[in-house]
Amino acid sequence: QVQLVESGGGLVQAGDSLRLSCAASGRTFSTYGMGWYRQAPGQEREFVAYIRWSSDSTDYGDSVKGRFSISRDNARNTVYLQMNNLKPEDTAIYYCYVVRERGMRNWGQGTQVTVSS
Repeated sequence: QVQLVESGGGLVQAGDSLRLSCAASGRTFSTYGMGWYRQAPGQEREFVAYIRWSSDSTDYGDSVKGRFSISRDNARNTVYLQMNNLKPEDTAIYYCYVVRERGMRNWGQGTQVTVSS
């Protein structure tokens, strides 16, 4: 098992920036990458970003490309999501996840991001 703890959410205004953190602990040696999804009220969970350990390559959802950036700190077993030029439609609970062996995933508890217009 891998345990994930997110932090950094909050209330900001449109155009502001915010950085989310996700700290991993436990069997982190058996993981392949980490990423973020988000879920707004009444909507399905939406892919946000992912980073692969093997190549440091990244993927982004269409709605956040050019505004969000995912990165990692190996020494701290932490992944960051830098969110710039935030929009009200970015309001959601943001969930960190880790990809483990055989495609299994562990999820964090989520952190709320609210963007006011």
